[in-house]
Amino acid sequence: MTVPQPIVPVELLLMSAGYCVHPEFVTLRGGSLRTAAYPAGFACIRHPEHGWILFDTGYSPRFQELTQSLPYSLYRRITPVRLNQESTAIHQLARLGISAKEVRYIILSHFHADHIGGLRDFPSARFLYPQEAYDAVRTLGPIKATRAGFIAGLLPDNFAAVGQSIEREAAIVKLDDSIPFPEGRDLFGDGSLIAIPLPGHAAGQIGLLLNTAPAQVLLCADAAWSSRALRENRPPHPLAGLVMYDRQAYRDTFERLRSWQTIHPQLIIVPSHCRTFYDIDSKEIRRL
Repeated sequence: MTVPQPIVPVELLLMSAGYCVHPEFVTLRGGSLRTAAYPAGFACIRHPEHGWILFDTGYSPRFQELTQSLPYSLYRRITPVRLNQESTAIHQLARLGISAKEVRYIILSHFHADHIGGLRDFPSARFLYPQEAYDAVRTLGPIKATRAGFIAGLLPDNFAAVGQSIEREAAIVKLDDSIPFPEGRDLFGDGSLIAIPLPGHAAGQIGLLLNTAPAQVLLCADAAWSSRALRENRPPHPLAGLVMYDRQAYRDTFERLRSWQTIHPQLIIVPSHCRTFYDIDSKEIRRL
């Protein structure tokens, strides 16, 4: 099937819940040796029928609690995290008058800790996730999980009961022939939120294609670390490949995103850790 027309527009808010630091050159080929800050971005979406929906959650204090000892402490040493309680997703939403119980769905791009850190704060939400991404981490022991950027304790105890794979929930849709990604999954059957496979960085990673009233937006998760990297064709340093699931798939996805941006320059591509869109101090909300 093709994407339904007319596509249902949504409201989109971009926020960050904490940030990590590491040298710029790791994420931007030819970048500086100096330490740079990378916000843990998440999106808050208001659907006209389904209400408030999150795309990822950023960090929460549970990350710091669960990385006190080996092997998980290696995670926080490699990518030191900065977070205060007021920066968490649940607190930022509360400041906007949105309670935790009003968040009906959380869509997960993949299962790295900086994307699932706040899941336990939203006990009323249903979780939608790519099956491949979950299968790749759910049985890992602590050492392999650390290398995969996954901390099982961040998942709610009832995750298996309230979570659903997008492959089970959503129909395949064919995208426009000009788009270098041939198909996606229509999460609500109305064209409002289309999950796009963006493999490479993590197993089964997805992005989210949506339309607000003024713009078409692709939340590309970690398929790129910044708008600048895409714009200037500066993919990560080979060192970053040490934490990637599939380096070649990452490069292919990166090139397809660049091609999509060239073909459709009006498309706004939003990487999850890009400071163009996310404020590291968690004080500014970007509306698209």
